[in-house]
Amino acid sequence: MRTLICGLYAGLHIIMAQAHPEDQAAPCQAEAFRQFDFWLGDWRVTSPDGTLAGTNRITLEAQGCLLTEHWTGASGASGQSYNYYNPARQVWRQVWISPGAMIDIEGGLSETGNMSLEGWITDPATHARAPFRGLWTPYEDGTVLQRFEQYDRQTEAWTLWFSGLYTPAQADAE
Repeated sequence: MRTLICGLYAGLHIIMAQAHPEDQAAPCQAEAFRQFDFWLGDWRVTSPDGTLAGTNRITLEAQGCLLTEHWTGASGASGQSYNYYNPARQVWRQVWISPGAMIDIEGGLSETGNMSLEGWITDPATHARAPFRGLWTPYEDGTVLQRFEQYDRQTEAWTLWFSGLYTPAQADAE
């Protein structure tokens, strides 16, 4: 009987917590959840030669548990990614969705402060899949370099898929 009462009390506590989520402390405030915050903001993105590649907005949502990316390329293409820290596995994960590519990569912050994620890229039209990796390098001047590479099984080498320098959009207005 005592087990039943304890179980009912625990279940009631869970239901009450779900009914009043505003009463709960923000669950994703630990240091690990803040490792990718250097990427937050409104960005102007340029290719290595300085050509405008697009704009990007990275926002913090779900009480600090989710970084959401909204990309718009210079040609008008767009995509979104959802980035989150999984505390059970102690890894960051990015799921990127656009009409031209679906990316699912995970990893973490290196000792040098770079965010390094690896996994797969899939072409939604052909279903072709290849190993894929991303590296975000924050610089002291507030810019961030993002590099994506795809593994080419024919050449057995990693090839550059995208490289972009992220500059805070407000820096352009000054």
